[in-house]
Amino acid sequence: MTATRRQALSAGAALAGLVLVRPALAQGTDPGGELAAAVRQFTGGAPVQNGRIKLDIAQLVDNGNTVPMTVSVDSPMTAADHVVALAVFNERNPQREVIKATLGPRAGKAQVATRIRLATSQKLMAVARMSDGSYWQHTADVVVTLAACIEGDVVQ
Repeated sequence: MTATRRQALSAGAALAGLVLVRPALAQGTDPGGELAAAVRQFTGGAPVQNGRIKLDIAQLVDNGNTVPMTVSVDSPMTAADHVVALAVFNERNPQREVIKATLGPRAGKAQVATRIRLATSQKLMAVARMSDGSYWQHTADVVVTLAACIEGDVVQ
């Protein structure tokens, strides 16, 4: 059985498509559950509740190189009730921890603003540790049209 040139080219194109698509499929969402592991390490395995913290970031980002983000927590910031620490984690950047900040009652306001880099579209999770030992979380899904912080080969 001999293949025609057209059949050989079609098979080659299909194989090339498989090679290009396979790494994207292999990455999946949070490969290996690393996001959950990073959050568990921050919380020491304590239960995390939804609420009290807000991750303010655009849902659609044109360029992943500089993405503005604000994390705020509903807290009076008194000696009896304040935020001890904030952390933001991601599921698809090379490093899971985006930022960690230590706060106290003298901070006055439980809010941190910065710019981050995002490798690709992914979920971000902000977690706050309160003075009473409780943990609170908020997640946000971000779609990135032009990725940043990609390791490996660079297309020129």
